Amino acid sequence: MLDWEKIFATRSSRMKASEIRELLKLLERPDIISFAGGIPDPKLFPAEEFKEAYADIFASGKSDAALQYSVSEGYKPLREWLQGEMAKLGVPCAPENIFITSGSQQALDYLGKLFLSPNDTALVVRPTYLGALQAFNAYEPTYDDLQPNGNRTPASYEEAAAKAGGKVKFAYFSADFSNPTGETIDREGREKLIDLGDEMDIALIEDAAYQYLRFDGTPIPPVLALEIERKGSIENTRTIYSGSFSKTLAPGLRVGYVVANSTVIRKLVLMKQAADLHSSTINQLAVHHVAANGFDAQIAKIKAVYSHRRNKMLEALDKYMPKSATWTKPEGGMFIWVTLPDYMNGADLLAAAIETEKVAFVPGKAFHADGSGANTVRLAYSCANDEMIEEGIKRLGNLIRAHQK
Repeated sequence: MLDWEKIFATRSSRMKASEIRELLKLLERPDIISFAGGIPDPKLFPAEEFKEAYADIFASGKSDAALQYSVSEGYKPLREWLQGEMAKLGVPCAPENIFITSGSQQALDYLGKLFLSPNDTALVVRPTYLGALQAFNAYEPTYDDLQPNGNRTPASYEEAAAKAGGKVKFAYFSADFSNPTGETIDREGREKLIDLGDEMDIALIEDAAYQYLRFDGTPIPPVLALEIERKGSIENTRTIYSGSFSKTLAPGLRVGYVVANSTVIRKLVLMKQAADLHSSTINQLAVHHVAANGFDAQIAKIKAVYSHRRNKMLEALDKYMPKSATWTKPEGGMFIWVTLPDYMNGADLLAAAIETEKVAFVPGKAFHADGSGANTVRLAYSCANDEMIEEGIKRLGNLIRAHQK
Protein backbone atom coordinates (compact mmCIF):
# COMPACT_ATOMS: atom_id res chain seq x y z
CA MET A 1 0.00 0.00 0.00
CA LEU A 2 1.19 3.52 -0.80
CA ASP A 3 2.30 5.38 2.34
CA TRP A 4 0.99 8.86 1.67
CA GLU A 5 2.47 10.27 4.87
CA LYS A 6 5.96 9.81 3.43
CA ILE A 7 4.98 11.80 0.34
CA PHE A 8 3.07 14.65 1.98
CA ALA A 9 5.00 17.85 2.74
CA THR A 10 6.06 18.24 6.37
CA ARG A 11 3.61 21.13 6.76
CA SER A 12 0.69 18.72 6.29
CA SER A 13 1.31 17.30 9.76
CA ARG A 14 0.17 20.65 11.20
CA MET A 15 -3.17 20.56 9.41
CA LYS A 16 -5.88 19.59 11.88
CA ALA A 17 -9.63 19.25 11.50
CA SER A 18 -11.51 22.27 12.82
CA GLU A 19 -13.46 21.40 15.94
CA ILE A 20 -15.91 24.13 15.00
CA ARG A 21 -16.53 22.81 11.50
CA GLU A 22 -17.20 19.37 12.98
CA LEU A 23 -19.55 20.78 15.59
CA LEU A 24 -21.56 22.58 12.90
CA LYS A 25 -22.88 19.16 11.92
CA LEU A 26 -24.83 19.22 15.18
CA LEU A 27 -26.95 22.05 13.80
CA GLU A 28 -28.66 19.43 11.66
CA ARG A 29 -29.92 17.62 14.75
CA PRO A 30 -33.27 19.05 15.86
CA ASP A 31 -32.80 17.78 19.42
CA ILE A 32 -29.63 19.81 20.02
CA ILE A 33 -29.61 23.36 21.35
CA SER A 34 -26.46 24.67 19.74
CA PHE A 35 -24.32 27.57 20.87
CA ALA A 36 -21.45 26.13 18.81
CA GLY A 37 -21.52 27.67 15.35
CA GLY A 38 -20.35 31.26 15.25
CA ILE A 39 -22.32 31.82 12.09
CA PRO A 40 -24.84 34.47 11.01
CA ASP A 41 -28.53 33.73 11.29
CA PRO A 42 -29.68 32.86 7.73
CA LYS A 43 -33.07 34.39 8.48
CA LEU A 44 -31.30 37.75 8.49
CA PHE A 45 -29.66 37.40 5.07
CA PRO A 46 -30.90 40.03 2.58
CA ALA A 47 -32.19 37.27 0.31
CA GLU A 48 -34.68 39.39 -1.64
CA GLU A 49 -32.04 42.04 -2.22
CA PHE A 50 -29.64 39.43 -3.60
CA LYS A 51 -32.41 37.97 -5.78
CA GLU A 52 -32.92 41.44 -7.21
CA ALA A 53 -29.15 41.94 -7.62
CA TYR A 54 -28.63 38.78 -9.66
CA ALA A 55 -31.71 39.52 -11.74
CA ASP A 56 -30.39 43.00 -12.47
CA ILE A 57 -27.03 41.58 -13.59
CA PHE A 58 -28.73 39.49 -16.28
CA ALA A 59 -31.41 42.04 -17.19
CA SER A 60 -29.05 44.99 -17.60
CA GLY A 61 -26.57 43.34 -19.94
CA LYS A 62 -23.85 42.86 -17.32
CA SER A 63 -23.94 39.07 -17.57
CA ASP A 64 -21.07 38.78 -20.06
CA ALA A 65 -18.69 40.57 -17.69
CA ALA A 66 -20.16 38.84 -14.62
CA LEU A 67 -19.52 35.37 -16.04
CA GLN A 68 -16.12 36.15 -17.53
CA TYR A 69 -12.61 36.13 -16.08
CA SER A 70 -11.86 39.36 -14.24
CA VAL A 71 -8.99 41.33 -12.73
CA SER A 72 -7.27 39.82 -9.71
CA GLU A 73 -7.57 43.01 -7.64
CA GLY A 74 -11.35 42.74 -7.61
CA TYR A 75 -14.38 44.46 -9.14
CA LYS A 76 -13.50 48.15 -9.18
CA PRO A 77 -16.95 49.57 -8.31
CA LEU A 78 -16.95 47.35 -5.20
CA ARG A 79 -13.47 48.56 -4.26
CA GLU A 80 -14.61 52.15 -4.79
CA TRP A 81 -17.61 51.57 -2.52
CA LEU A 82 -15.26 50.11 0.11
CA GLN A 83 -13.05 53.16 -0.28
CA GLY A 84 -15.98 55.27 0.91
CA GLU A 85 -16.73 52.93 3.81
CA MET A 86 -13.10 52.91 4.95
CA ALA A 87 -13.08 56.73 4.88
CA LYS A 88 -15.99 56.67 7.37
CA LEU A 89 -13.80 54.55 9.66
CA GLY A 90 -10.94 57.05 9.46
CA VAL A 91 -9.00 55.21 6.76
CA PRO A 92 -8.54 57.44 3.70
CA CYS A 93 -7.28 55.26 0.86
CA ALA A 94 -7.53 54.63 -2.88
CA PRO A 95 -9.02 51.63 -4.72
CA GLU A 96 -5.42 50.53 -5.27
CA ASN A 97 -5.17 49.98 -1.51
CA ILE A 98 -8.08 47.52 -1.58
CA PHE A 99 -7.94 43.88 -2.66
CA ILE A 100 -10.91 41.51 -2.89
CA THR A 101 -10.48 37.98 -1.51
CA SER A 102 -12.59 34.83 -1.39
CA GLY A 103 -13.65 35.54 2.18
CA SER A 104 -11.34 36.92 4.85
CA GLN A 105 -10.11 33.38 5.48
CA GLN A 106 -8.29 33.50 2.15
CA ALA A 107 -6.70 36.78 3.23
CA LEU A 108 -5.30 35.09 6.35
CA ASP A 109 -3.91 32.23 4.27
CA TYR A 110 -2.26 34.65 1.84
CA LEU A 111 -0.79 36.73 4.66
CA GLY A 112 0.65 33.64 6.32
CA LYS A 113 2.19 32.65 3.00
CA LEU A 114 3.50 36.16 2.40
CA PHE A 115 5.28 36.61 5.72
CA LEU A 116 6.07 33.26 7.33
CA SER A 117 9.04 31.05 6.61
CA PRO A 118 9.40 27.84 8.66
CA ASN A 119 10.24 28.59 12.32
CA ASP A 120 9.36 32.27 12.06
CA THR A 121 7.22 33.60 14.90
CA ALA A 122 3.66 34.92 14.68
CA LEU A 123 2.47 36.90 17.68
CA VAL A 124 -1.15 36.03 18.49
CA VAL A 125 -3.42 36.87 21.38
CA ARG A 126 -4.40 34.01 23.65
CA PRO A 127 -7.01 32.76 22.91
CA THR A 128 -7.21 33.61 19.22
CA TYR A 129 -9.36 32.84 16.19
CA LEU A 130 -8.98 29.15 15.34
CA GLY A 131 -9.22 29.79 11.60
CA ALA A 132 -6.19 32.09 11.77
CA LEU A 133 -4.14 29.41 13.52
CA GLN A 134 -5.18 26.89 10.88
CA ALA A 135 -4.25 29.29 8.07
CA PHE A 136 -0.86 30.11 9.57
CA ASN A 137 -0.04 26.53 10.58
CA ALA A 138 0.54 25.52 6.95
CA TYR A 139 3.62 27.77 6.90
CA GLU A 140 5.20 26.10 9.95
CA PRO A 141 5.53 29.03 12.35
CA THR A 142 6.20 29.28 16.06
CA TYR A 143 3.68 31.24 18.12
CA ASP A 144 4.23 33.68 20.95
CA ASP A 145 1.73 35.36 23.23
CA LEU A 146 0.72 38.85 22.05
CA GLN A 147 -0.26 41.09 24.97
CA PRO A 148 -1.60 44.44 23.72
CA ASN A 149 -1.77 45.84 27.26
CA GLY A 150 0.90 43.59 28.77
CA ASN A 151 4.52 44.02 29.78
CA ARG A 152 6.29 41.97 27.11
CA THR A 153 9.19 43.85 25.54
CA PRO A 154 10.31 43.71 21.92
CA ALA A 155 13.60 42.22 23.11
CA SER A 156 11.81 39.33 24.82
CA TYR A 157 9.87 38.52 21.66
CA GLU A 158 12.98 38.72 19.50
CA GLU A 159 15.00 36.53 21.84
CA ALA A 160 12.29 33.85 21.90
CA ALA A 161 11.98 33.96 18.11
CA ALA A 162 15.74 33.57 17.65
CA LYS A 163 15.75 30.53 19.93
CA ALA A 164 12.99 29.02 17.75
CA GLY A 165 15.17 29.49 14.68
CA GLY A 166 13.48 32.45 12.99
CA LYS A 167 12.26 36.03 13.30
CA VAL A 168 9.07 37.69 14.47
CA LYS A 169 7.15 38.57 11.30
CA PHE A 170 3.77 39.88 12.40
CA ALA A 171 1.28 40.41 15.19
CA TYR A 172 -2.24 39.13 14.50
CA PHE A 173 -5.25 40.37 16.46
CA SER A 174 -8.96 41.14 16.26
CA ALA A 175 -9.51 44.57 17.78
CA ASP A 176 -13.31 44.50 18.04
CA PHE A 177 -15.48 41.77 19.62
CA SER A 178 -12.95 39.07 18.86
CA ASN A 179 -13.65 35.47 18.06
CA PRO A 180 -13.69 33.63 20.48
CA THR A 181 -13.89 35.93 23.53
CA GLY A 182 -16.01 38.84 22.31
CA GLU A 183 -13.45 41.18 23.87
CA THR A 184 -12.29 44.50 22.43
CA ILE A 185 -8.82 46.04 22.55
CA ASP A 186 -9.05 49.52 24.05
CA ARG A 187 -7.47 52.57 22.44
CA GLU A 188 -4.38 52.41 24.63
CA GLY A 189 -3.82 48.80 23.61
CA ARG A 190 -4.20 49.72 19.94
CA GLU A 191 -1.68 52.50 20.25
CA LYS A 192 0.73 50.11 21.97
CA LEU A 193 0.35 47.66 19.10
CA ILE A 194 1.47 50.37 16.68
CA ASP A 195 4.43 51.13 18.95
CA LEU A 196 5.33 47.43 19.05
CA GLY A 197 5.11 47.11 15.28
CA ASP A 198 7.35 50.13 14.78
CA GLU A 199 9.92 49.04 17.37
CA MET A 200 10.14 45.51 15.99
CA ASP A 201 9.62 46.44 12.32
CA ILE A 202 6.91 43.81 11.83
CA ALA A 203 3.51 43.74 10.14
CA LEU A 204 0.28 44.19 12.09
CA ILE A 205 -2.65 42.09 10.85
CA GLU A 206 -5.98 43.54 12.00
CA ASP A 207 -8.84 41.05 11.62
CA ALA A 208 -11.96 43.21 11.41
CA ALA A 209 -14.59 40.56 10.68
CA TYR A 210 -16.89 41.97 13.40
CA GLN A 211 -16.15 45.68 12.89
CA TYR A 212 -19.78 46.57 12.12
CA LEU A 213 -21.37 44.59 14.96
CA ARG A 214 -21.03 47.09 17.80
CA PHE A 215 -24.20 47.16 19.94
CA ASP A 216 -23.22 49.63 22.64
CA GLY A 217 -20.23 51.47 24.07
CA THR A 218 -18.05 54.04 22.32
CA PRO A 219 -16.58 53.06 18.94
CA ILE A 220 -12.79 52.98 18.79
CA PRO A 221 -10.99 53.71 15.51
CA PRO A 222 -9.38 50.70 13.81
CA VAL A 223 -5.64 50.29 14.38
CA LEU A 224 -5.10 51.18 10.71
CA ALA A 225 -6.95 54.49 11.24
CA LEU A 226 -4.85 55.32 14.31
CA GLU A 227 -1.67 54.55 12.43
CA ILE A 228 -2.68 56.76 9.49
CA GLU A 229 -3.45 59.50 12.02
CA ARG A 230 0.14 59.23 13.23
CA LYS A 231 1.89 58.80 9.90
CA GLY A 232 -0.19 60.81 7.46
CA SER A 233 -0.83 58.23 4.73
CA ILE A 234 -1.80 54.60 4.33
CA GLU A 235 1.39 54.21 2.28
CA ASN A 236 3.41 54.79 5.46
CA THR A 237 1.60 52.17 7.54
CA ARG A 238 2.36 48.58 8.51
CA THR A 239 -1.20 47.62 9.53
CA ILE A 240 -3.02 45.25 7.16
CA TYR A 241 -6.79 45.44 7.64
CA SER A 242 -8.80 42.33 6.77
CA GLY A 243 -12.56 42.74 6.38
CA SER A 244 -15.47 40.60 5.25
CA PHE A 245 -19.08 40.67 4.09
CA SER A 246 -19.68 37.27 5.68
CA LYS A 247 -21.03 38.58 8.99
CA THR A 248 -22.96 41.50 7.49
CA LEU A 249 -24.47 40.31 4.18
CA ALA A 250 -23.92 36.58 3.54
CA PRO A 251 -20.99 34.18 4.08
CA GLY A 252 -21.85 31.82 1.23
CA LEU A 253 -20.77 34.33 -1.41
CA ARG A 254 -17.20 34.29 -0.03
CA VAL A 255 -16.36 37.95 -0.50
CA GLY A 256 -13.76 39.54 1.77
CA TYR A 257 -11.21 42.28 1.37
CA VAL A 258 -7.83 43.57 2.47
CA VAL A 259 -6.95 47.25 2.94
CA ALA A 260 -3.25 48.07 3.15
CA ASN A 261 -0.40 50.00 1.62
CA SER A 262 0.05 49.39 -2.09
CA THR A 263 3.28 47.38 -1.69
CA VAL A 264 1.45 44.68 0.27
CA ILE A 265 -1.55 44.79 -2.07
CA ARG A 266 0.63 44.19 -5.13
CA LYS A 267 2.15 41.09 -3.51
CA LEU A 268 -1.29 39.75 -2.60
CA VAL A 269 -2.49 40.27 -6.16
CA LEU A 270 0.41 38.15 -7.43
CA MET A 271 -0.57 35.41 -4.98
CA LYS A 272 -4.15 35.45 -6.17
CA GLN A 273 -3.07 35.23 -9.79
CA ALA A 274 -1.19 32.05 -8.90
CA ALA A 275 -3.95 30.61 -6.72
CA ASP A 276 -7.45 31.20 -8.16
CA LEU A 277 -6.99 34.16 -10.54
CA HIS A 278 -9.80 36.22 -8.98
CA SER A 279 -12.77 35.98 -6.65
CA SER A 280 -16.16 35.17 -8.18
CA THR A 281 -17.02 38.07 -10.48
CA ILE A 282 -20.78 37.65 -10.35
CA ASN A 283 -20.76 37.47 -6.56
CA GLN A 284 -18.72 40.67 -6.37
CA LEU A 285 -21.24 42.42 -8.60
CA ALA A 286 -24.10 41.17 -6.45
CA VAL A 287 -22.43 42.21 -3.21
CA HIS A 288 -21.76 45.66 -4.64
CA HIS A 289 -25.41 46.01 -5.70
CA VAL A 290 -26.75 45.02 -2.28
CA ALA A 291 -24.18 47.01 -0.30
CA ALA A 292 -24.58 50.16 -2.37
CA ASN A 293 -28.37 50.06 -2.05
CA GLY A 294 -28.90 49.17 1.58
CA PHE A 295 -25.81 48.34 3.65
CA ASP A 296 -26.68 50.64 6.55
CA ALA A 297 -30.23 49.26 6.79
CA GLN A 298 -28.89 45.70 6.79
CA ILE A 299 -26.43 46.54 9.57
CA ALA A 300 -29.17 48.11 11.66
CA LYS A 301 -31.35 45.03 11.21
CA ILE A 302 -28.77 42.48 12.28
CA LYS A 303 -27.49 44.58 15.18
CA ALA A 304 -30.98 44.83 16.63
CA VAL A 305 -31.38 41.05 16.60
CA TYR A 306 -27.89 40.10 17.76
CA SER A 307 -27.80 42.67 20.55
CA HIS A 308 -31.11 41.33 21.86
CA ARG A 309 -29.72 37.78 21.86
CA ARG A 310 -26.52 38.95 23.54
CA ASN A 311 -28.59 40.53 26.29
CA LYS A 312 -30.71 37.40 26.72
CA MET A 313 -27.64 35.18 27.04
CA LEU A 314 -25.99 37.47 29.58
CA GLU A 315 -29.22 37.50 31.59
CA ALA A 316 -29.45 33.70 31.46
CA LEU A 317 -25.81 33.31 32.50
CA ASP A 318 -26.43 35.56 35.51
CA LYS A 319 -29.52 33.54 36.36
CA TYR A 320 -28.28 29.97 35.91
CA MET A 321 -24.49 29.80 36.08
CA PRO A 322 -22.72 28.86 39.32
CA LYS A 323 -20.49 31.48 40.91
CA SER A 324 -17.44 29.37 40.07
CA ALA A 325 -17.81 30.36 36.40
CA THR A 326 -17.00 33.77 34.92
CA TRP A 327 -17.69 35.18 31.46
CA THR A 328 -17.02 38.13 29.18
CA LYS A 329 -19.57 40.88 28.60
CA PRO A 330 -19.00 41.88 24.96
CA GLU A 331 -20.16 45.18 23.48
CA GLY A 332 -20.79 43.49 20.13
CA GLY A 333 -20.02 40.51 17.93
CA MET A 334 -21.38 36.99 18.30
CA PHE A 335 -19.61 35.37 21.25
CA ILE A 336 -19.38 35.07 25.01
CA TRP A 337 -16.33 33.38 26.56
CA VAL A 338 -16.84 31.34 29.72
CA THR A 339 -14.04 30.42 32.11
CA LEU A 340 -14.69 27.41 34.34
CA PRO A 341 -12.81 26.23 37.44
CA ASP A 342 -9.26 25.09 36.62
CA TYR A 343 -10.07 21.43 37.21
CA MET A 344 -12.84 21.36 34.59
CA ASN A 345 -12.23 20.36 30.97
CA GLY A 346 -14.36 21.94 28.26
CA ALA A 347 -14.05 18.97 25.91
CA ASP A 348 -15.21 16.54 28.61
CA LEU A 349 -18.04 18.90 29.51
CA LEU A 350 -19.12 19.05 25.86
CA ALA A 351 -19.31 15.26 25.63
CA ALA A 352 -21.52 15.18 28.70
CA ALA A 353 -23.58 18.14 27.52
CA ILE A 354 -24.42 16.53 24.20
CA GLU A 355 -25.23 13.16 25.73
CA THR A 356 -27.27 14.22 28.75
CA GLU A 357 -28.40 17.82 28.16
CA LYS A 358 -28.52 18.05 24.35
CA VAL A 359 -26.54 21.30 24.39
CA ALA A 360 -23.52 22.08 22.20
CA PHE A 361 -20.76 24.69 22.46
CA VAL A 362 -17.09 24.91 21.49
CA PRO A 363 -14.35 23.88 23.96
CA GLY A 364 -11.82 26.66 24.40
CA LYS A 365 -8.57 24.74 24.10
CA ALA A 366 -8.67 24.79 20.28
CA PHE A 367 -8.30 28.58 20.35
CA HIS A 368 -4.99 28.45 22.22
CA ALA A 369 -1.84 28.05 20.14
CA ASP A 370 0.00 26.66 23.17
CA GLY A 371 -2.65 24.05 24.02
CA SER A 372 -3.80 25.77 27.22
CA GLY A 373 -7.32 26.94 28.02
CA ALA A 374 -8.85 23.52 28.65
CA ASN A 375 -11.19 25.05 31.25
CA THR A 376 -12.78 27.52 28.83
CA VAL A 377 -15.70 27.36 26.39
CA ARG A 378 -17.13 29.59 23.68
CA LEU A 379 -20.84 30.30 23.45
CA ALA A 380 -22.33 31.79 20.28
CA TYR A 381 -25.73 33.49 20.47
CA SER A 382 -26.15 34.55 16.83
CA CYS A 383 -28.45 31.68 15.81
CA ALA A 384 -30.27 31.08 19.09
CA ASN A 385 -33.73 32.42 19.86
CA ASP A 386 -34.94 33.45 23.33
CA GLU A 387 -36.30 30.02 24.23
CA MET A 388 -33.12 28.23 23.13
CA ILE A 389 -30.96 30.62 25.12
CA GLU A 390 -33.04 30.34 28.30
CA GLU A 391 -33.33 26.55 28.23
CA GLY A 392 -29.83 25.88 26.91
CA ILE A 393 -28.02 28.02 29.48
CA LYS A 394 -30.20 26.55 32.24
CA ARG A 395 -29.19 23.01 31.21
CA LEU A 396 -25.54 24.01 30.90
CA GLY A 397 -25.54 25.67 34.32
CA ASN A 398 -27.01 22.56 35.91
CA LEU A 399 -24.38 20.40 34.21
CA ILE A 400 -21.51 22.59 35.42
CA ARG A 401 -22.87 22.48 38.97
CA ALA A 402 -23.02 18.70 38.77
CA HIS A 403 -19.32 18.59 37.80
CA GLN A 404 -18.15 20.93 40.55
CA LYS A 405 -15.90 19.58 43.26
